This record gives sequence, structure tokens and C-alpha cells, in this order.
Amino acid sequence: MDAIERRVFNRGALIGALAFAVGGVDVLLTPRQAYAQGVPLRTLKAEEASTLAAVGEALVPGARTAGIAQFVDQQISIPAEEALLEARIMNVRPPYANFYRAALGAIDGASKARPGGRGFAELDATAQHDFIDAMRQNKIEGWQGPPGAFVYFLLRSDAVDVVYGTMDGYAGLGVPYMPHIAPTRSW
Repeated sequence: MDAIERRVFNRGALIGALAFAVGGVDVLLTPRQAYAQGVPLRTLKAEEASTLAAVGEALVPGARTAGIAQFVDQQISIPAEEALLEARIMNVRPPYANFYRAALGAIDGASKARPGGRGFAELDATAQHDFIDAMRQNKIEGWQGPPGAFVYFLLRSDAVDVVYGTMDGYAGLGVPYMPHIAPTRSW
């Protein structure tokens, strides 16, 4: 982040932008912009990002294009004390990448162990919702990872944050956005 001046970074933070590496240079983008521009992932593997995007989309429609995978990837790539993830608030032990890898691996592993043997991202919407419902209730046989209900809670929180934690998200809900410090431009 040395390439970005502190003032520029702070201004970007006010509008919901995060530092993403593009061509070896840190630039300020929203997770939605990072998704749209296909910014390379720093920490998550492609299969993990695909699973995360599919789970996020199933939990909160719009999470995929709002950049849930880019948001989480960026957040697990920075020092833990700077992360904005619900995992930090819930005292998940850093590095947070370990939790996300275990959670996403458990989701995909349990999905592949079911009849049909497909990863979560390959399931149809009904099967995804049924899987998530069972996960949220800790009712998936052979689950190997952090408790399913806790995974559900954290991934749902990430999806809600990335979709509704913006000025556009508030507008979509018909809720006036009333920031303590108003951003200089729309997210």
C-alpha cells in the first residue's frame, strides 16, 4: 500500500473503495468494480472464489456481482488487524484465510459427497438452498470444517455487507443513507 498516498486512501475508504492490486500497482476500487474488471485474486484459489461467489449469491442475491469473492480475498490478504470482516468481530483466529479455506473446503467437500458428486457452485438454485438450509442447522452428515451454522452466519454477513453496505445498497432497500461523514461521491 506504500504506492498509495494516505490522503488518497482515506478518501477512497470514505466511498467504500479498497486497495486492489492491478498490474502490480495498488488501486482503489469497490469490490463491485474489482469483480467487473476481473481483478486477479491474491489469496483465494479460483475454485474457492467460485464456491464463495455461489454461496454468497444463494444467501443474498446480487452478492456475486457486488464482488463478494473480491471483497473477502482482499480482506484476507491484508493484515488481520485491518480487516473489515465479520470473522474479525467474531474472534476468528487469524490468519482469516485459514477459516475461509476450511469453510469453503467443507462446503465443496460436503456437496461433492452428496448424490451427484458436484461442487456447490455446480448445483442448481434449489439444491444450493437445500444445502445451505441443512448447513445452517448443522445437519450435513460428514461435515468436516468449522461448524456449519457459524460458516452460514459469517458468509451471510459478508454477503449482506457487500450488497447492502453501500449507498446503492441502501437505495435498493428504499432506506435513506445517513452517514456520519458523507462520501465525496457515490459508491
